[in-house]
Amino acid sequence: MMTESEFIRMSEELFEHIEDQIDENGWDFDCQFSGNVLTIEAENGTQIIVNRHTPNQELWIAAKSGGYHFAEQNGKWLATRDSRDFYDVLNEALSAASGEAVEIAEL
Repeated sequence: MMTESEFIRMSEELFEHIEDQIDENGWDFDCQFSGNVLTIEAENGTQIIVNRHTPNQELWIAAKSGGYHFAEQNGKWLATRDSRDFYDVLNEALSAASGEAVEIAEL
C-alpha cells in the first residue's frame, strides 16, 4: 500500500495527465481541478467527476452510467466491484458524454 503522500502525488499526476490528454487531442471538454476532484464537462453540460478518496486510497468516477470505485492492484486501477480498468470506464464515460470516441492513454 502507498503512503498517503504517495497516493496524493500519484492522483495529482493522473488528474494532470487526463487534462493534458484532453487538451492535446482537442476533445471538447472543460476540466476543472479543485481539492480532491477533477470535474470534466462536455459541451452539452454532461459532467464526469473523477475524485480521489484518500482514506481508502481509491479513485472514484461518477458519470451518467453510474459510480465506480477503483483500487490500485499490481500497478493498475481496477474497479472494486467488477475489476474493470479505470481507463476503460473513463473513456466510455467521456465518449458517451461527447458523442465521439475518446481514448485517454494510460499514464
